[in-house]
Amino acid sequence: MALSMEEQRILTQIEVRLSEDDPRLAHRLARLGAPRRRARTVVLAAAAVIIVLAAVGAAVAAAAL
Repeated sequence: MALSMEEQRILTQIEVRLSEDDPRLAHRLARLGAPRRRARTVVLAAAAVIIVLAAVGAAVAAAAL
């Protein structure tokens, strides 16, 4: 679910204030979130490849009958 413009603006303000108030914590939080996003992207890409391969396999098997 996408955020509204107002919600995005509020989150941006929170991020800016956090960076100003505690730059060390903001940096640590930014580092924690990055690997998870990449890992999720890799898992989704792998799942997509498996689904495509299964569909191609099923099509080849159906054509062979």
